[in-house]
Amino acid sequence: MDDRIDLTGRVAVVTGAGRGLGRAYAEGLAKAGAAVVVNDLDEAVATEAVEAIRGAGGQAVAHVAAVGPTAAAEELVERAVAEFGRLDVMCTNAGALRDRTLLKMSDEDFDVVVDSHLRGTFTCGRAAARRFREQGEGGRLILVGSPAGQLGAFGQTAYAASKAAIIALVRVWSVELAKYGITVNAVVPKALTRMAATIPALTEVVAQVEAGAPVPEHLRRQGTGTVEDVVPLVVFLSSAAAAGITGQYIGFGGDRLSVWAHPTEAFVTHRDGGWSAEQLAADFAGWTEHLQDHTRKPG
Repeated sequence: MDDRIDLTGRVAVVTGAGRGLGRAYAEGLAKAGAAVVVNDLDEAVATEAVEAIRGAGGQAVAHVAAVGPTAAAEELVERAVAEFGRLDVMCTNAGALRDRTLLKMSDEDFDVVVDSHLRGTFTCGRAAARRFREQGEGGRLILVGSPAGQLGAFGQTAYAASKAAIIALVRVWSVELAKYGITVNAVVPKALTRMAATIPALTEVVAQVEAGAPVPEHLRRQGTGTVEDVVPLVVFLSSAAAAGITGQYIGFGGDRLSVWAHPTEAFVTHRDGGWSAEQLAADFAGWTEHLQDHTRKPG
């Protein structure tokens, strides 16, 4: 293994690591040499993931908690330090899903999603950053975004809003924490998970891949693969090789990598003295070519 990728002696926390992408991240980090705190709500799957990591020669412990509350985040950091002496990587993967269209979404469903994804990222990121600063050796915050947070997705008001907000955290934290040597990046993964199986066009494909079939080539080319396909990016961002990379949101999956652009103005104009509502009505009628059509999928 390249010495810059070797994570021996490093310690990572991965939230929501009992299944799917989170488990793949935890196993990949352990394979690269890191000791891992495997967090999940479900004790059985967290324990199973830890046993798999240990069975492959890695180091791991399970910590059962629902992310979101400050106390849970601080306990995760404390567990890493108590078990392994330090913390170097925080990967905030955990989050619930309650897909509803706007008119059908309840306050309770909205809060569950936002608390787990966004508040969980905030509290875990803050607790880890405080520990990194105390250690004085930098650290890695790896936040998990989603294409839904970049593009929106029908029926995912709370999820898309949370994932978009997580990208905003990357922008802010990468600036605030740079002086401490802490990098902050987002992984924007696409993989054939249980969540992907809820998409009608992918339900059968997910079942086939789970049964051992390869991912269709056209899907891999489009950026959708297995959970294992996403692991190298998380390992890389955790390593010394990525010390100079921060403030990025990187799409990754299958055979495709993309670096998302920071938001930029699509059209700018000026009018001396400003606009009246009537003038805006007249001007917008001629600006349709500059307006963004979010009712259609890109491409």
